[in-house]
Amino acid sequence: MTDITFGLDTFGDVPSDDSGAPLSHAAAIRQVLHEAVIADELGVDVIALGEHHRPEYSISTPETVLAGIATRTSRIRLASGVTVLSSDDPVRVFQRFATVDALSNGRAEVILGRGSFTESFPLFGYDLADYDKLFEEKIELFVKLLDERPVTWSGTVRAPLDQADVYPKTESGRLSTWVGVGGSPQSVVRTAHYDLPLMLAIIGGAPDRFAPYIDLYKRAAEQFGTTAHPVGMHSPGFVADTDEEAREGFWPGYKIMRDRIGATRGWPPISRSEYDAEIAHGSLYIGSPETVARKIAKAVGTLGVARFDLIYSVGPQPVGARTKAVELFGGKVIPMVRDLLGDRS
Repeated sequence: MTDITFGLDTFGDVPSDDSGAPLSHAAAIRQVLHEAVIADELGVDVIALGEHHRPEYSISTPETVLAGIATRTSRIRLASGVTVLSSDDPVRVFQRFATVDALSNGRAEVILGRGSFTESFPLFGYDLADYDKLFEEKIELFVKLLDERPVTWSGTVRAPLDQADVYPKTESGRLSTWVGVGGSPQSVVRTAHYDLPLMLAIIGGAPDRFAPYIDLYKRAAEQFGTTAHPVGMHSPGFVADTDEEAREGFWPGYKIMRDRIGATRGWPPISRSEYDAEIAHGSLYIGSPETVARKIAKAVGTLGVARFDLIYSVGPQPVGARTKAVELFGGKVIPMVRDLLGDRS
């Protein structure tokens, strides 16, 4: 069986301290650094930091935090999860991640996305009417930059380039790049067209409903003559010593964040029965190390993915419980999943 890699994914959600008071954004960022160091020591393969521009989250520039993590870790890969390319400049994104790559001795990777949250568009002066065009043109340019040769490019969303050479270069000659997709067939096909690996955001419902997207990715790659790279997935979850502790500890913060986001998207407030059903049958990986490991192994085996990232922070969770979740994921869950998949193979 193909070796599976495991990651931890966070948007830098602002956690609470022991008294229930929220940390400052600055303290929340330092907490992510602390968790990344623990993950590195425990053998977690990847730490992925998402980009947000909302008060509930502390990380708006993942690559800046990753640069700090680079200097405190030795082996863990440093990813975005995701970089909203549509509202950024491809040249600057490449330069910033190439810099992280240098600081980390080649451990950087960027996961590009269109953005399920749209706050960055008005913040940086982009029109949401151009949502699709912005990503299509900018990913075309970014893929050219990955060759690390002078680039000539023209489009409608930024100034053209004429034999522009972009620095710094990476030592490997290629910056590791994925595309994050939430369920759009067009995005899956686009990823195959540009010969990039696919990262599926599976945040609700049974994981097996995403199997057709993986099949589409493989068929599209075959038609384009590109490579069907190993596929990854990321999903939310939380690990504690027991199933009850994980479910009860995660629920209050999860409901706060889920309802806050849902209010902007027309979703009704989530009920406890929906939450419990998502744990039992859907894409919430919540429980003891044994429970979470079994569920991850089942999803990985069903979909045949080569990477699983756990979104381990959702809402204002207590900082101590969050730290413990990182320790349990790296120290217990990952070895258990590897054993389960090894037995199955």
